[in-house]
Amino acid sequence: METKLSLAVQYEHEAPQLTRARIRSWVQKTLKAVYKDRNKPVSAALTIRLTDNEESKSLNSTYRQKNYATNVLTFAYGTAPDNITYADIVICVPILQHEANEQGKPFMHHAAHLVIHGTLHALGYDHSESTEAEHMEGIEVSILSTLGIPNPYSIHKP
Repeated sequence: METKLSLAVQYEHEAPQLTRARIRSWVQKTLKAVYKDRNKPVSAALTIRLTDNEESKSLNSTYRQKNYATNVLTFAYGTAPDNITYADIVICVPILQHEANEQGKPFMHHAAHLVIHGTLHALGYDHSESTEAEHMEGIEVSILSTLGIPNPYSIHKP
């Protein structure tokens, strides 16, 4: 098998349209894209927590020393000897909604993008350097296109 996924979804903030099945499908598409990118099996044990502004701000302040809520935080713990990558991904639902409205995007499109983006961070992708950003964004755009979602970077560059 090319990918293996253990996924927990925690609903600290209500988001009925973000079902476990939908989130799981986005994560699995990301794992398959990374498998293709790296040409080797990818396994992950992830927890995705849907949260509010208060918790997002607290986590961002505690772990990144940034005193504001943010759309997505990824806590990547690395790959264990069993070749499973472990991480927690926190998505702030009110910010997701605000950004989608502000950028004129459907909520579900932006949600898919944040799940994919957070999952790529969990798997070791980064965007701190321009070449890394181009590579990571290319993978995101490719995955999103398979979902019928337009390139989010052509609409709004964070």
